[in-house]
Amino acid sequence: MPHLLWNQIDTVLLDMDGTLLDLHFDNHFWLEHVPAKLAARQGISLQQAKAMMQSEYEKVHGTLSWYCLDYWAEKLDMDIMQAKREIQHLIDMRDDTLPFLDALHDSGREVVLVTNAHPGSLSLKVERTQLDSHIDRLISTHQFGVTKESQSLWQQLQAMLGFDPMRTLFVDDSLTILHAAETFGIKHLLAVANPDSQQAVRSIDGFPAVTDYRTLLDDIRANPVLRS
Repeated sequence: MPHLLWNQIDTVLLDMDGTLLDLHFDNHFWLEHVPAKLAARQGISLQQAKAMMQSEYEKVHGTLSWYCLDYWAEKLDMDIMQAKREIQHLIDMRDDTLPFLDALHDSGREVVLVTNAHPGSLSLKVERTQLDSHIDRLISTHQFGVTKESQSLWQQLQAMLGFDPMRTLFVDDSLTILHAAETFGIKHLLAVANPDSQQAVRSIDGFPAVTDYRTLLDDIRANPVLRS
């Protein structure tokens, strides 16, 4: 179980996909569903379509385009939102998400979702999960024009929210993004070792890591904060 100094944490910033929601939906969508649709439309093999998509992904990985549904809709000449709705039954919260969010809320902490997901994708996932009813604020980085990989995002986010980096916890499944938060000065960091329920637990180096938020609940409840 990761050791976090909950008596020093007032604000909790949370990623969405792979952190609160099972990453299986996104992995299946981009690695299986989209290539299958392309293969059928272009009359090529699934493997050819996957290789083509992998090449396209690598060109924009980590940039705003990587996360932008408008970019992919134009690039692939495909209605991406409609394609997502075709498999929306796979959108699911992690089993440990609601107990975690409720414990954070009950402890008086400010809980903010900060996702690189496109607003359209965020809306669909909120529609499917009602995640918004358990979180104080939902933010897509698209409104800032940069992703969580960028220091500019963290500067703009702090200007908007007014959080104290030394009293803030950030949780994400991306080590690259956790390093960006660390560079900015976020003191408390937590990695998710099992973002996709259909894949093996990852070995995480450099950050405390969690596989089940429910192991944190007693410590959260034992260290409430008073919200002004």
